[in-house]
Amino acid sequence: MTKQLEEISENFGTNELVRTNTHNKNLARFAAKINQLIQLFKQNQQSVERREMELKQEITNISHDLRTPLTSIKGFSELLTDSCLSEEERKEFLSIIQKKIDNLTMIVDLFYELSQLDSSDKKLNLEKQFLDQVVVETMLMFFDDFEKKQLKVDLDEGTVSPVLADDKAIVRIVTNIIQNALTYAKSYLKINYVEEEKYIWLRAVNDIEKINVTELQQIFNRTFRLEPSRTGTQLGLGLHIVQQLVNKQGGKAVAEVRENEFIIEVSFRKWD
Repeated sequence: MTKQLEEISENFGTNELVRTNTHNKNLARFAAKINQLIQLFKQNQQSVERREMELKQEITNISHDLRTPLTSIKGFSELLTDSCLSEEERKEFLSIIQKKIDNLTMIVDLFYELSQLDSSDKKLNLEKQFLDQVVVETMLMFFDDFEKKQLKVDLDEGTVSPVLADDKAIVRIVTNIIQNALTYAKSYLKINYVEEEKYIWLRAVNDIEKINVTELQQIFNRTFRLEPSRTGTQLGLGLHIVQQLVNKQGGKAVAEVRENEFIIEVSFRKWD
C-alpha cells in the first residue's frame, strides 16, 4: 500500500487508487478512507483548474470589452485635434466619445456589482415592491433604444400582487433582462406575469437566431457569450447577475428556447 501511494503521488494525474486483498476489516476500511481522500483531493484539483480557466476567460472578456470603447475614444479624440473639422463634425465626435465613456462606466459598474454579489458582507434589504411598476419605469428608460432597433414591445399592462425584494436588486434584474433583449432580439420583446400562490413570475420572450442546447445550458454562466464577436454592456455578466440576485431573494431564474424564441423567467416571493 505504501508503494502504491508513492506511485500515485508521483503520477497524480492518473485515476489509480490504493488496492488491497487483505481480509483484515480495519485495514480494508483504512484503505477505503485513503482512497476517499485521494478522490476528494483530485476533485478539488479539478475544481481549481476549472476556476483558473474561467478566470482566464473572464480576463480575456474584460480586456476585449474595455479595449473596444477605449480604442474608439482614442481614435475620435485624435480626430478632434484636426483643425479642419467643422463644428458639426466636432459635436458628432464628442457625442460618440461620450457614449463610449458611458459604455465604459457601465462595464466597470457591472464588474463592481459582481464583486459585491460574491461578498458575504453584502446584504439585501427585502421590502414591499411593485414589480409591474418597476418594469414599466425601466422600460421607459430604454424607449429610445427600442425605437432605434425597431423592436416591437408587447408589455402586459395588468397589475400583480406586490413582491418581497430589494429595491436596487429588482431594478437591476429587470434592467439586465431588457438589455439582454436589446442585444439579441431580432424584432420583438414580450413581457408578462404569472401569479402563483406564493410567487410572482416575470416572463420575458424575444425572438433570436438559432441557439443550441449547450449554449442554453451556459446562459447564466458569467463567462458565457451568445455571440463572442459582439460587444456591448452585457459581457456575459448580465444574466449571471440576474440569477444571483434572484437566488439571493429566494426566487429562481430559468431560461429555455422554443423554436426561435428565447424565454427567461424569474420568480419573486409575494409580499404578505
